[in-house]
Amino acid sequence: MGYGLKARSRRVVQDSAAVTAAEESPVIDGLCRSCWANMPEELLREVLMRVEASESSWPLRRNVVACAGVCRSWREIVKEAVKTPEVSGKLTFPISVKQPGPRDSLIQCFIRRNRSTQTYHLYLNLTLALANDGKFLLAARKFRRPTCTDYNISLQADDMSRGSGPYVGKVRSNFLGSKFIIYDGLLPYSGSKVMKSHSPRFVGSKQVSPQVPAGNYPVAHISYESNAMGSRGPRRMQCVMDAIPASAIEPGGAVPMQAEFPLGNITSFPPLAFFQSKSTRAENFLDATPIDLGDGSLVLKNKDPRWHEHLQCWCLNFHGRVTVASVKNFQLVASAENGQAGPEYEKVVLQFGKVGKDVFTMDYRYPLSAFQAFAICLSSFDTKIACE
Repeated sequence: MGYGLKARSRRVVQDSAAVTAAEESPVIDGLCRSCWANMPEELLREVLMRVEASESSWPLRRNVVACAGVCRSWREIVKEAVKTPEVSGKLTFPISVKQPGPRDSLIQCFIRRNRSTQTYHLYLNLTLALANDGKFLLAARKFRRPTCTDYNISLQADDMSRGSGPYVGKVRSNFLGSKFIIYDGLLPYSGSKVMKSHSPRFVGSKQVSPQVPAGNYPVAHISYESNAMGSRGPRRMQCVMDAIPASAIEPGGAVPMQAEFPLGNITSFPPLAFFQSKSTRAENFLDATPIDLGDGSLVLKNKDPRWHEHLQCWCLNFHGRVTVASVKNFQLVASAENGQAGPEYEKVVLQFGKVGKDVFTMDYRYPLSAFQAFAICLSSFDTKIACE
């Protein structure tokens, strides 16, 4: 009797799961065939183009994301209308944090540090007042190891484990805190080399398809050097951007960028994956821009500060974005080859500075992405035993 009840119970569970799966399919198909999906293409394009143009900033920009989640035809038009941050200067979809910023202006962000939880949250500035919450972009958590320190970076504020779907990369330091490596969790460009791992990478509790490579791809190396004045002087840092060619900083230069996240992130960010097949998503993701590093990788160095006689301190012009003196403050510029520096080598591509006890501003531009800029700033939080 007991065995029969158990078997029947199992069948009921299986039948329920089958019914649920069968019910979900018609809902999606019905939505695709609805009047919204069957609007005349010219009218639909005009409406969506106007929505994209009018909702130029957050939180109103969430309407653009919502339109991309209606159906396949809406999504394709919205993808056409929404330009990359390099062109528009706007961050719309989650994949925007992996794409380079605008060439002619800085995207203004800020970082909040929580000392008790060892977490760091990156927000997009919505107003001039940093006291207000901005648009959440990325989060990181610090993990201390016996010989190193890891900062796991995630698209969600409450899930920063390496095996989760929102995981996008990490920063790892050496024991002294003087050298760091930035790893991208996804293939940054064709031909990237993955760091060896003893266990398979899982995304969203499912092992990633072999068609969509995932792992730890080194995309940058950061090194800090001691200075003659010790902790009284500014830190000296250098960033070798392995995934960005040196020619990217020149006029007409280009940076490889990811088009979208793989299938594993579908549950976390439906607008990015709504009504798209596995095969199509894999093809688009593997269509990463080829990169030629024949001329070497881009090297960034911190801009040399000037000694202020009246204030008796080292100073940099942050244009009002930094208000508290700190050894963590820095500005990065491109390092010119052979000492020949043009106007493009004088532009600050990343600046980071303190404005409160646990609040820091982070402003970045092309050729860096928000993910790369955030990772570089995380290295500044770590203790520098050999440099201070």
